[in-house]
Amino acid sequence: MANATTHAPGAQPLIVLGIDPGTRIVGYGAVVVHPSGPKLLTAGVIRVGAKDGVPERLAAIHGRLTTLMAEMRPQVVVVERAFAAKNIQSALRIGEGRGLALACAAACGAAVVEMAPRAAKKRVVGSGSAEKEQVAHMVRRTLGREDLDLPLDATDALALALAHVLRPTVIVPASGTKSRSAKVRGSAGLPAHVLDSARRFWDGRKPRKGDAHGRS
Repeated sequence: MANATTHAPGAQPLIVLGIDPGTRIVGYGAVVVHPSGPKLLTAGVIRVGAKDGVPERLAAIHGRLTTLMAEMRPQVVVVERAFAAKNIQSALRIGEGRGLALACAAACGAAVVEMAPRAAKKRVVGSGSAEKEQVAHMVRRTLGREDLDLPLDATDALALALAHVLRPTVIVPASGTKSRSAKVRGSAGLPAHVLDSARRFWDGRKPRKGDAHGRS
C-alpha cells in the first residue's frame, strides 16, 4: 500500500482526499500539504435519492465521485475502513459503499489508504471514542477554520485526510549513508522533499532541475 511519503517532489503539492463512504450519503474532504500545516481544499457530501434502488444509488455515487476525483486529482485517497455493523443488511450496504469508493480511488490513479474510524479519531482528537461533534471541532481547529459549517459526514472525511497527513514521524534514509536512518519531522511529520515541494509551490517558485513533476 502506497502512502504520502513516497510522493515524488515537484511543483504541485500533495493533495489528500478523505472519503466517508455510504450508499445514500458520501462525505468527502480534501486537504493540501502546506509548510505551515494542512490547508482545506474542499469538502462536502454527495447525496442520492433515498427512494432509489441500490444499483441506481451506486451508479449515481460512482459518477459523482469519478467527476470529483478527475477535477481534484488527489495523489492519496483515504477511505474509511469497515467497522462492525448492526446487522447483516447494514454490513452489506457498508461493503458496497466502501468497494465503490476504493474502486473510484484506484481508477483515478491515486495511492489508496484504508483507515479505521478509531485510528482517525485518535490521531485528530486524541481519543478513538470521540463523538462526531468532537471530531468536527478538532477538524476546524486543525485547519484554522472555525467558520466552517459542514455536515458531519464531511468533517469525518476531512478527519481521515488529516489523520493521514498528521501521522507520526517518518523514518527516511539519512543523507550520505547507506545503513543509517534519520528521523525527520517537518510540518505534518512529512519528509523534507515533500515539504520542499510544497514550499516552492506556495512561494511561486519553479521546481529545481531534476525534480519529478507530480502529474501532467
